[in-house]
Amino acid sequence: MAFMAGLKIVEINESAASISVKYKWVNKNPFASLYFAVLSMAGEMSTGLLAFGQIYKRNPTVSMLVVKLEAEFYKKAIGKIIFTCADGIKIKNAIELAITTGDGQMVECITTGKNEMNETVAMFKITWSFKVKK
Repeated sequence: MAFMAGLKIVEINESAASISVKYKWVNKNPFASLYFAVLSMAGEMSTGLLAFGQIYKRNPTVSMLVVKLEAEFYKKAIGKIIFTCADGIKIKNAIELAITTGDGQMVECITTGKNEMNETVAMFKITWSFKVKK
């Protein structure tokens, strides 16, 4: 789905990830802007890659799941939009705590989508749950 919608990784490291998506025929809505689900996908991917990077090949195995999503839309999303999440360390700490205590942990991540003029188009709060698999 992400490939079909045109999502691309711009940057990723331990603390932050950025995902871009360009307005085009396949991902537009009837109002001549990016469909909200495509924006949501890009926002979720910018947080989810940070989480997946921390649980990949982890022993013990840790599961991750989106448990809540809040969205705010500020401007019409046209052109190239880049979503950036800088909550990688917060995610890492929650996963470490889940492993240490055995208790599930939840982390609210914020990702902001900006257009080519650096104007905020949308903001998502995505809450992830992390649990050690038994």
